[in-house]
Amino acid sequence: MRGASQPPLPPSAGSEVIRADRLEVAYRDRLVWRDASFRVNRGEFVAVIGPNGAGKTTLFRMLLGLQRPRGGTLTIFGATPHRGNRKVGYVPQRHTIDNETHIECESLVRMGVSGTHWGPGVGLARERKAASGALAAVGATDLAHKSLGSLSGGELQRIFLAEALVGDPELLLLDEPLSNLDLKRGRELVALVAGLVRSRNVTTLLVAHDINPLIHHLDKVVYIANGKVATGAPGEVITSETLSALYDVPVEVLRDSRGHLVIAGAEESLGGESG
Repeated sequence: MRGASQPPLPPSAGSEVIRADRLEVAYRDRLVWRDASFRVNRGEFVAVIGPNGAGKTTLFRMLLGLQRPRGGTLTIFGATPHRGNRKVGYVPQRHTIDNETHIECESLVRMGVSGTHWGPGVGLARERKAASGALAAVGATDLAHKSLGSLSGGELQRIFLAEALVGDPELLLLDEPLSNLDLKRGRELVALVAGLVRSRNVTTLLVAHDINPLIHHLDKVVYIANGKVATGAPGEVITSETLSALYDVPVEVLRDSRGHLVIAGAEESLGGESG
């Protein structure tokens, strides 16, 4: 387990995308977690797991350059995170979409072209070509001319994912994309994302509360709870020993009759900031 008492990581080769050394994070002057050292390499699929209020969304805010650490260092692509980084694609947790939203899916994805990659002077034909490619990558070509307000939750997530992909990012941040999906649609979306990670070699961090739909696709887990962070392969982090040390209470990791992981004894919520 990589966590609070660990020393800084040694330098790595050019595959490193995210590096945190003794990172300390606060939200509205409240300490969220501290002394976290970890790295994420190119092409890895990583789940960011933990209870409500643990600081998962805060990690994304720092990677997007919207918030600074209180202590330690955080770099992406060898530099301090900054707003508007063209190498980063982002799907936020919440979107304001209802039945009255009549924007066509292709139009939304095209906004990602001019806003994140080529700049405002790009031609319409080039925008449409890029949008068409992104929609095809997520299996949503048939949704191009449908309005956002007419889509199901699973279809919407595919469109938001296409919007994030259209600028051809090297790092993809997905904040709770499974939260409003049923089990089947959630598993389909995870399989889609995993395929994109492998085919595009795009480093991907996905925030979730439940690791079960993800675990067979993951390279790494960042588990945030009780003011601490544990990172490593799923089999190293999602264990009774590691989670008991993280929560400072006895925790059991069990498997039910269907093979799903059940974490027993951990707090359901730490309060405070959402995520």
